[in-house]
Amino acid sequence: MRAMIFAAGLGTRLRPLTDNRPKALVELNGKPLLFHCIENLKRFGVTEIMVNVHHFGEQIIDYLNSNDFGVDVKISDERDFLLDTGGGLKRAFETFGGEEPIIVHNVDIFSNADIKALYDAHMANNAEATLLCSHRDSSRQLISSEDGRLRAWKNLKTDETKGDATVFGEPNNQLAFAGIHIINPSLLREMSAYPDKFSIIDFYLDMAKFHNIQLHESADLQLIDVGKVDALAKAGEFIANHIKH
Repeated sequence: MRAMIFAAGLGTRLRPLTDNRPKALVELNGKPLLFHCIENLKRFGVTEIMVNVHHFGEQIIDYLNSNDFGVDVKISDERDFLLDTGGGLKRAFETFGGEEPIIVHNVDIFSNADIKALYDAHMANNAEATLLCSHRDSSRQLISSEDGRLRAWKNLKTDETKGDATVFGEPNNQLAFAGIHIINPSLLREMSAYPDKFSIIDFYLDMAKFHNIQLHESADLQLIDVGKVDALAKAGEFIANHIKH
């Protein structure tokens, strides 16, 4: 299996820790976030990984070149221009190529997700993309119809919606995205018509009109988003208790 790690973000919510280093190299339990993410993907059989870089990108490149993770690690360089999640994936696929689905994982997400089970569900559903989700407090919710297909997005604070609004008049499921998803090359090729910079969620909502984009609900998902400094201690405890390297 192969994966892409989103590691290009500015990490503004982690300041001052990211004033002189990228978010991906902020340490937890003595190891960078990027290390933990790579090792976790390896546990589920990933053997090829693409990492995108922007903010202090040369530090990530040096780190990856200086360490042997036992898997093939490539770099997608966005130091010239930060491309957002959709644009970053589009550029990475230009290097990745191939026909095997790509697992996409945010570098600052820690969870007990069974990525192999997610991959198996993706294949069993003949999906072109599968997004890991759960019922949890979040102002931004993805909306699926009863068959699990993505239909819309809603901001609960502002009532803004995107996608197929007719789903709100039907039985539906509202779920929070976990920052882990799987996408097929057949869908990645649809990105050729998109600009250099765009959101992957907006892309999925566009594609959901004509393609099988599945929301995979994990009822027992435990997740920590290390977006803020106060989440680091919780993530450190989570790694110590749930993830063995």
